[in-house]
Amino acid sequence: MKFNTVIKLSAVAVGLSLSVVGCRKGLEKTTPLPGRGATGVPETPPGQMIGGNNNNPPGLPIDTQPRPIPVTPPVDPNATTPLNGSLSSWLAAANNPFKGDTVYFDFDKATVKPGEISKIERVASGIKGMPGKALRIEGHCDERGTEEYNRSLGERRALAVRELLMHSGVDANLIDTISYGEDRPADPGHDKEAWAKNRRGEFILIEPPSASTTSNGK
Repeated sequence: MKFNTVIKLSAVAVGLSLSVVGCRKGLEKTTPLPGRGATGVPETPPGQMIGGNNNNPPGLPIDTQPRPIPVTPPVDPNATTPLNGSLSSWLAAANNPFKGDTVYFDFDKATVKPGEISKIERVASGIKGMPGKALRIEGHCDERGTEEYNRSLGERRALAVRELLMHSGVDANLIDTISYGEDRPADPGHDKEAWAKNRRGEFILIEPPSASTTSNGK
């Protein structure tokens, strides 16, 4: 009884061994898939990672560091060179028909008062009939306040007048602005009347240096 059992177990063991050998021989005859060995494990070159998008040439390690993408700043089609750059060398004309149209401001203000707007409109109408000429607006302050503050306030006053000139149809490229702050008082006094005269925006008629030289030569 025991002898027959041993014989049966031996026969089963021999059969299993033959089947395993047959399977290995069958795998050896099959063609391995690209990138895989006969064992079915992916063949990965040293330094290369499995998975993800691999755009590198075969055999080179994957660059796992993010690469910056160069960005070209958009071109602003409305960008222009700074206004009035060519007017800085222009000189005051021999006569200034706008000397009496000085615009006056309230204390510590850069807003044009309603009663002063008619002066700006008159200057705008006059400069339109003067080809080859331009305007320089000088911003001034009284002596109160620091020098730096008054310089800034004078600039804001000149720009406020320039804005209204543009609204009246004057080409912005024909308007130069400059601030003298408290440096050039119209009245050297130190009272309210003098201060009121010094808070102002003056119009200066200007022309190219060549034109100024010619007119002075005459």
